[in-house]
Amino acid sequence: MVIFITGATAGFGAMMVKHFALNGDLVVASGRRIEKLQSLQRDFGDKVHPLVLDVQDKNAVIQSIKTLPEKFSKIDVLINNAGLALGMEPAQKSLLSDWETMVDTNIKGLLNCTHAILPGMIARNRGHIVNLGSVAGEFPYPNGNVYGATKAFVHQFSLNLRADLLGTALRVTCIEPGMCGGTEFSDVRFKGDKAKAESIYKGVVPITSEDIAETVHWVVSRPAHVNINVISMMPVQQAFAPFAIHRE
Repeated sequence: MVIFITGATAGFGAMMVKHFALNGDLVVASGRRIEKLQSLQRDFGDKVHPLVLDVQDKNAVIQSIKTLPEKFSKIDVLINNAGLALGMEPAQKSLLSDWETMVDTNIKGLLNCTHAILPGMIARNRGHIVNLGSVAGEFPYPNGNVYGATKAFVHQFSLNLRADLLGTALRVTCIEPGMCGGTEFSDVRFKGDKAKAESIYKGVVPITSEDIAETVHWVVSRPAHVNINVISMMPVQQAFAPFAIHRE
C-alpha cells in the first residue's frame, strides 16, 4: 500500500511512518521540517518519500499531490495527522491568532489534503482516510474552546464523509485519543514552556505515539468489507468529569 501521512516529522506521525515502512508499505512522509523527514528516509530508504509540506497551503498541497513520484502517486491511505493546540486560556483571554492557527491547521489543512487526494481514490475505487481527532471534540473542558471545536469538526466531517462515500469501496475512520505523552503536543501548546508541558503528565501513565500508530495500523489492516467508524481511546488514569456547577 501507499500511505500518505501529514505531520510526519514527530510524535504520532513519525511513529506511523515507522510502523508502515517496517510493514513493507510505501510512505509519503510530509511535514515542514526537512531534517526530520530526511532522518526517516535514512532509516527506511526507498520505502519513504520525504515531502516538505505545510498543509495550510492549499496550492502547495495540490501541486505536491500532482508531482509525486510514480510509485508513490496512487495513494491507498491518507492519514490526516497534522494538528495542534495553542494556549490554555479561557476564550475571553485567548489570542485570536492562536484560534486562527488551530482552524487553519486542524480544519483547513485536513480539508486541503482530503480534497486533493480523494478524487484519485474514487477513480481507483479503493482507499482509506484516517483522521486524527481527539476526545476533546466530544468532551468539553475549561480552556479547550477552539481546539475542542476543531476536533468536533474532524469527528463530524469524518462521519459525513463516510455517508457521502456509501456505494464506493472507500473507508473513513476517526481516531480520537485522550492524554498522550512523549510528543511535542504540550510543548507546542505552551509555546516552549517545558515545565508547564511536563506538569500535565505528572503522576500519569499516558497513552503513547506507539499506541496510536498501532491502532491506526490495525484500523487500515481490517478486511476490505469492514469500516471502523470511530475509535475513542484514553489512558486508564483518565476518565470523564461531572458537570461543573458554579454556586454563588
